Amino acid sequence: MINRAVLVLNQNYEPLNICRARRALVLVHTGKAEMLENGTGFVRSANAIFSIPSVIRLDYMIKRPRNFGTKKLSRYEIFSRDHNTCQYCGKQSHQLTLDHVMPRFRGGEHTWENVVSACIPCNRRKAGRTPAEAGMKLAHRPCAPHNNGGFHIPHNYLEAKQEWQKYLPRMN
Repeated sequence: MINRAVLVLNQNYEPLNICRARRALVLVHTGKAEMLENGTGFVRSANAIFSIPSVIRLDYMIKRPRNFGTKKLSRYEIFSRDHNTCQYCGKQSHQLTLDHVMPRFRGGEHTWENVVSACIPCNRRKAGRTPAEAGMKLAHRPCAPHNNGGFHIPHNYLEAKQEWQKYLPRMN
């Protein structure tokens, strides 16, 4: 319960971050934030019972730069971009590997446009070949994620946390 995700909003209700319920409880009970949405469950101490928040709003404004640049290329970001789905067979899993569409030893670069998520059997089947040489087709052409200067919420939270929807900007 104490490790549940909590949406943190800036003073102006702009999504700022996602933190754990433990951190959110500390912010609320030290007077640095207010609870907007009650989560499911309670935490008991020796003297009191505390509601676990789902959405909190900070009592002070955090200034954020508007020019974020491009996102860092990492395993987590690739899997998030591809929705934890193998780009060859379409199997959704949390046991994925990174695959270079054009193998690195053949001149392929480690860039957003050349790296996709793949399940282990598909990655082994493709081996050091291109998808065309291996007779495999990509589900989506890899590209850098769109960076609209806003806060990025991983897709698994968007589906699971319905109470967050009214605080998030509409995605088109």
